[in-house]
Amino acid sequence: MPSPALNDLVDELLSTSGPLTIVTAGDPVLRRPAEPVAGRLDPRRLGRLIEAMRATMHAAPGVGLAAPQVGLPLRLAVIEDAAEVSDEVRRVRGRVPQPFRVLVDPSYEPVGAGRTAFFEGCLSVPGWGAVVARHESVRLRALDEHGRALDEVFTGWPARIVQHETDHLNGMLYLDRAELRSLSSREEMAERWNQPAPTAAADALGFDLS
Repeated sequence: MPSPALNDLVDELLSTSGPLTIVTAGDPVLRRPAEPVAGRLDPRRLGRLIEAMRATMHAAPGVGLAAPQVGLPLRLAVIEDAAEVSDEVRRVRGRVPQPFRVLVDPSYEPVGAGRTAFFEGCLSVPGWGAVVARHESVRLRALDEHGRALDEVFTGWPARIVQHETDHLNGMLYLDRAELRSLSSREEMAERWNQPAPTAAADALGFDLS
């Protein structure tokens, strides 16, 4: 059943033009498990919200955005990655283009035992990055914006995006999974740790990639 209070919150959020405000670490909405979307928003509001989230993700810019990051405790995320990277980065990180996708009420489970560790950042933790070990492949289950079921295996960087955004919906930030000795400012990441893999950072900063 549609929620009047939630509808009012969405309407207020969409009442201004331009990108939505991205909330940052310390806002409690980022630390609460989000609520299911199904049946709580009418299709028109949901569509407008999705378009606003897409525009906000592009403007940031980022490759994913979860509803809690714009202040809404909903299990909704959008992802898209043009993957405009070098061939070496594409090979080492498994970063391949991803079309725009809407994930409604998503969940994932690992596929196989493989794990990879790379630097990540987050629009809600601006200016910082850290190395996070994640499942190399995951099986995603979700609905799309039309209520159609998604059941797909993601590998490499797309799997990392899926995990990062779904974690947001569970009240987690990437820092909860990060190797904190790797925590680096955006400037240090650009000047020192701009390699495809974080091997040099692990050696210099004293953390394990296994």
